[in-house]
Amino acid sequence: MEEKSIYIVLSQSGSVPSRLLKFFTHDEYNHVSISLTPTLEKMYSFARLKPNNPFKGGFVEEGKDTGTFKKFNKTVVNVMEIKIPEDKYNALKYFIDYFIKHKKEFKYNYTGIFLAALKINYRPKHKFYCSQFVKACLACFNIGNSTDLPNVVKPIDFLKLTDIKSIYKGLLRNYSTNE
Repeated sequence: MEEKSIYIVLSQSGSVPSRLLKFFTHDEYNHVSISLTPTLEKMYSFARLKPNNPFKGGFVEEGKDTGTFKKFNKTVVNVMEIKIPEDKYNALKYFIDYFIKHKKEFKYNYTGIFLAALKINYRPKHKFYCSQFVKACLACFNIGNSTDLPNVVKPIDFLKLTDIKSIYKGLLRNYSTNE
């Protein structure tokens, strides 16, 4: 069976919320997105809905050169590639399409992100924070060793996935598929 690639994008935008998270977690990256294409023109996650308002969040379609990443153009990333069978890729695409079509039903898990600091897992129906969403995307289809990720998952935990390869580290604005 043919393999296809998906991309896990760890990022640190330098925004006030991301700097606060970095202060408390000491992690290099404090956001994670998933992309089905190498160009990163479409990435999916849970984050702020509008670049200027960090207090209203939900399911977002992010882009390398749009929205929050455009506003915070000094965003540092680690782009990682995972090769998966085509049937899992198609199932994952269908899963993400469901979120796209029903995005208004999904909200940002603010309570969960605060409880995560206390190592308490909290994920009510239709609410996620970024790493909960990306973990769900992978775990639903048993991609990598995603089922072994901690219950209280942080973006940095995705570095522990099996069969994952870092293909770019640096400024997101400088990322190119010609690397």
